[in-house]
Amino acid sequence: MAWIKKTSEHWPLTLVFLALLTLSGCEGTETRDKVDDTVKELSGQKNIERMDQMKKNIDDINKQQGDRLKEPQ
Repeated sequence: MAWIKKTSEHWPLTLVFLALLTLSGCEGTETRDKVDDTVKELSGQKNIERMDQMKKNIDDINKQQGDRLKEPQ
């Protein structure tokens, strides 16, 4: 019975160690990128980035149109 007590004392430490290994092993992999992408999508950050990019594109187009109108014909 004493060996059961000793073994059960080490379980929490072992579980914490395995959890850290699992989380650190995921960093930089395709899976991690997919998880980050999903989190951005669900939080709305991707939509904000898309809207900012669209605003930049529209500003660039407006500037090009303004330059065209200023050119003598």
